[in-house]
Order: sequence, then structure tokens, then C-alpha cells
Amino acid sequence: MKSILLIGLGNFGVLIAKQVRQMGHQVMAIDINEERVNEAIPYVTNAMIGDCTNRSFLESLGINNYDVCIETIGNNFQNSLETTSLLKELGGKLVVSRANREVQAKFLLRNGADEIVNPEKQIAKWTAIRYTSDHILDYIQLDDNHGIYEVQIPDKWIGKSVIDIDIRQKYGVNIMAVKENGNMNLSFSPEDVFRENETILVLGQHKDIQRCFHI
Repeated sequence: MKSILLIGLGNFGVLIAKQVRQMGHQVMAIDINEERVNEAIPYVTNAMIGDCTNRSFLESLGINNYDVCIETIGNNFQNSLETTSLLKELGGKLVVSRANREVQAKFLLRNGADEIVNPEKQIAKWTAIRYTSDHILDYIQLDDNHGIYEVQIPDKWIGKSVIDIDIRQKYGVNIMAVKENGNMNLSFSPEDVFRENETILVLGQHKDIQRCFHI
């Protein structure tokens, strides 16, 4: 279990709070807006109203006691920048900041952020890949060149084994799991035969996966 400081309780911040709590972590949530704080109380361990550009207020929270500080201020970049800088100055171990544009990400990284999240950009890319390709059901980007894709079994693979198709040798793509009816099989053998209604999780470079599945 980790201790999380979450600053900013807009829609994105509240979604993070809900997910983090579901994972069993402790969440201290902060926002300058009393109504937002009250709405978030059911989803967090503790919540406070406060201005996180105020150094004294942040100091009172004991920033170095949190495992992760997540700053999700989306409507005021100046406040986002000041808060990020103060979090790092006050001993933030891992400071994660929200950026809406690339130029914002650069400034945040220069001023204390260890990691950047850009929810609009990330979901836009996921949506584009997911819904413009016939075979892709899900997608996780690992870096600029690599990703994990859930793809439908091509018709020509039905009845063939992992050894038969040998996409690792042909394309440099690794099969991580076979999925059927929501059940994930991580311990499949190279002799297992692909069946209809199955999907697979594959890992590799984007260009190799696109080439392998004719995306």
C-alpha cells in the first residue's frame, strides 16, 4: 500500500482517486474548491481545501511522507507549474504532473516533475489505434516504439499452433497470453492450437505488429 497525495479534483483527478482507492492505496486529496473536495470525500482517505501554490500550506502536509504526489490541475498552468516546483522543493519523492500540451510538459519537467501525463493525448492515440483497425481490441503503449496489443486471431491461424505461425522469428513479435471469454491464459504452450473466438496479447515494436497483422 502506498501513500498518495492528489492535488486537483476535476474530472481527471476524481477518476484517479477512485482507481487508486480501489487498488487499496491511501489518498490525501487537495483542491481549492470546497464543492469539489466535498464531492471527492467518498473516494479518498482524507481531503482538504487549500491553495497548493502556498508554500506554507504544502509544508503543513509533510510532502516527503508521500510515496507519490500527483498534480492534476488542468485549467491554470501557472498554478500547475508553481505547485509542481514546490512539491519537488519540499521533498516530493515522485512528482507526476498533468500537461495539456507538449510545451507545458517541457516546462513542468524542467521545474520539478519526474513524470508527465497528458490524458487527452494518450486517450486520443488509443482511440485512433483502437477504432481505425479491424483487428485491435485494446492497446497499451510502452514507449515510442513498443506496445502491447490485444488482437483477434487471424482466420488463417485457426487450427494452427504457436510453433506453426512462429511470429517471433518472422516478425519479432512475442505472444504474451491467449484470451477466451474474458479468461487470460498466460501459461499456454508452443503446441497449443488457436481456436475461433480467441484473442491474443502480443508485445513488440509498433511497425512489426502492424506488419504481422496487416494493420
